[in-house]
Amino acid sequence: MAIVVVIALIAYFAEPRKALTLREEKSETAQATTMQRDTLFAFDPNTVTYDELLLLGFDKRTAVGIVKYRTAGKVFGIAEEFALCYGVTDSMFARVRPYIKIGSRYATKPKRRESVTADSSRLNRKPRFSPRPFEPFLIDTVGVEYLRLIGFSTRQAETLIEYRRRGGGIFSMNELRDCYAVSEEMADSLSHFVILSKRDPFAGLIEINGADSATLRRVRGIGAKTVVAVMQYRKFLGGFYKKEQIAELKCVTPENFARISEQIYCDSCKISKIDINFAPAYDFEHHPYMTRRAVRAITETRESKGGWTSIEEMIEDEIFTEEQAKAIAPYLLFGTTPQSFD
Repeated sequence: MAIVVVIALIAYFAEPRKALTLREEKSETAQATTMQRDTLFAFDPNTVTYDELLLLGFDKRTAVGIVKYRTAGKVFGIAEEFALCYGVTDSMFARVRPYIKIGSRYATKPKRRESVTADSSRLNRKPRFSPRPFEPFLIDTVGVEYLRLIGFSTRQAETLIEYRRRGGGIFSMNELRDCYAVSEEMADSLSHFVILSKRDPFAGLIEINGADSATLRRVRGIGAKTVVAVMQYRKFLGGFYKKEQIAELKCVTPENFARISEQIYCDSCKISKIDINFAPAYDFEHHPYMTRRAVRAITETRESKGGWTSIEEMIEDEIFTEEQAKAIAPYLLFGTTPQSFD
């Protein structure tokens, strides 16, 4: 009995001690974790090791990503480039930013002005262009600061932007190379990162289906009389489906059309179409591409036949010749239900 009492007393006094020991161990572990998380020291992102990144408080995945980013050939020339690594959040970067020290081997060096007394070989030597674009960028929206960051001088950047403004944009690498501020080496280095804008094929041209008389008069080669003729012909046709139809006007010579065609285009979605199966004859009998014979054949045949499903069927029924069908087809609809014709 005495032995049992002694064992119980030992267990009673030992248990709190054991619990205290466990609490102390947890406390020490938490303290060590906190200390590790707060272990900040000066480091160069170009040389910092995986273990050192863990000590700085980065998780394993982010540390691996930083090392891989560097292994792929990336160089951190300024501290802010470190923030672009995958996994480095804004809060992480803000925490370590005061401790980032870029070594002289890697740091982006400011361009030095050559001394007036420098020998001619140094003066004539072109500086090596080694940009470090962070990611692909739109050449038509990029600003001076970004261009400076990737290797342009302020003057080169401003010249490029002025060149871009005067041309309404840069739409090809050849246009970029034509800017005197961009050397061949620059263009080659940037070719993998530059995103070019798509040129609007109709920029500066006049759309002839929606243009009023004043707008048409702005086209060189279209005078006051030609404007009237164009607008009347457009009305009879129901709109132009190709700009070459302008040349069908008697007042437009081949030479004049060659000049006019460079300034215009037409939106064929704006033309009016005829439902050939149901439209009354007066809707199409005055169309420039309709002959009297075709009008008579249409009204007679569709009454007995009920209509057509395609222009090819109308050729088979000898309503149109192939040449006539080619001209009139853009203006025809082959409806299956009657519509209201007011």
